[in-house]
Amino acid sequence: MADEELHKTGANDPGSQVDWQSGAEDAHTAQPGDDAKTGVNADAITDTKDAAEGAAKSDEEDYGIPMDKVEAVLNASIDQSAMTPQMQRMVRRQEENTRRVEETIKGTKANPTWFVPLFCILMVIGLAWAVVYYLTGSYPIPHIGAWNLAVAFAILMVGFLMTMWWR
Repeated sequence: MADEELHKTGANDPGSQVDWQSGAEDAHTAQPGDDAKTGVNADAITDTKDAAEGAAKSDEEDYGIPMDKVEAVLNASIDQSAMTPQMQRMVRRQEENTRRVEETIKGTKANPTWFVPLFCILMVIGLAWAVVYYLTGSYPIPHIGAWNLAVAFAILMVGFLMTMWWR
């Protein structure tokens, strides 16, 4: 009985069913002027770019104020008489923090250019020293035996300690 109802409504009729997936895939059909590789119309891309530029210009025209003037107003100093005491304290704290950070940045000295490569090379040499000793059992220095691990560890530690002074 269920088959009879489906047949009456046309649900079993392939002509009455909608294929939603194929509609999405065939949304863009080839048009004159489309690129052969991408299938996209070059005029449509140009129109999109022009629309974006036009929107930016219309925003400026709508408000009547260019963006550089807005930025100048936002970066200007705040009217002290219009602020509450809490706001004045916050502004003073922010100005003090900004001044301290700028002084700290100016006082920071940079490391020489050889510093970072040197500690990286030391850490790689220490690691390689330990790996060579584990693989060979006696090298890099055959007569000191397990002290090769101490040498490798010392070279590694010098490299790691140099990282503490990296600026």
